Amino acid sequence: MGSFVEVRDDNIEKALSKFKKKVQNSGLLFDLSKREYYAKPTTQRKIKAAAAKKRWQKYLRSQQLPSKRY
Repeated sequence: MGSFVEVRDDNIEKALSKFKKKVQNSGLLFDLSKREYYAKPTTQRKIKAAAAKKRWQKYLRSQQLPSKRY
């Protein structure tokens, strides 16, 4: 089953934007980019660990008090 959008009153731009929104919300583009190439399991673990570390660092930065500016 594919995604489809009806074109009403010859308004193609509006139909196209609705279609893009549907595809974005369905996660289809994310799956396609994910399956574009094969990544070894060890590489996937390293990528996930790096992303988790980055999220943790971002969290710590948000919890830190701002530096004094004299």
